Amino acid sequence: MTTRDEIDALIARTALGDRAAFAALYQATSAKLFGICLRVLNSTAEAEDAVQEVYVKVWRNADRYQAGGYSPMTWLITIARNHAIDRIRARRKSADGLDEAKDLPDAAPGPEALAVASDEAARLYACLAELPEDRCDAVRLAYLQGETYADLATRFDVPLNTMRTWLRRSLLKLRECLLR
Repeated sequence: MTTRDEIDALIARTALGDRAAFAALYQATSAKLFGICLRVLNSTAEAEDAVQEVYVKVWRNADRYQAGGYSPMTWLITIARNHAIDRIRARRKSADGLDEAKDLPDAAPGPEALAVASDEAARLYACLAELPEDRCDAVRLAYLQGETYADLATRFDVPLNTMRTWLRRSLLKLRECLLR
C-alpha cells in the first residue's frame, strides 16, 4: 500500500515529466479512481475510458498540485469524480438533440423482468445471510463497492492471500446456495 507521502512524491516527480513516477502513480491509484468513475458512470467501459482521460489530466496538470496539507488522493479523486460528472453532463447534452430517440422503444425492464430480478435479489440476500458476517461484508465491499483485495485485507486485518481465499470460498458457497 502506497503512503500519502509516496503519492505526494510521485505527483511531484510526474510534474517534472518523470514517466516512471507516473507509471508508479497509476499503479498505486488507478483501482481507486476506477471505482470512483464506475460508481458515478455506472458503466465499466465508460469508467475505463474516463480513468484513462483522468490520468491524461493528471499528467498535464501535476504541476498544479500543491501538497499544503491536503491529501494527494483527495486531489486525484476530485479530478476523477469531476471528470465522470462532466461525461454524464456531456451525455445528457448530446441526448437532448436527438429527436429520433423519442420514437425508440423503452429499454427499461418490464414488470415481469422486474419481478424476476427482485426474486433473484431476495435469494442472493438470503444466501449472503448464510455467510459469516465478516465474509459477507468482504463480499459486499469487493463486488458491490469495488474495493480491492489489498484494501479489504487491511480493513479486516488479514493477509492478502487469506482475503483472496475468503472471497473465493464465499463465492463458491453463494453459488452452491443459489443452485439449491
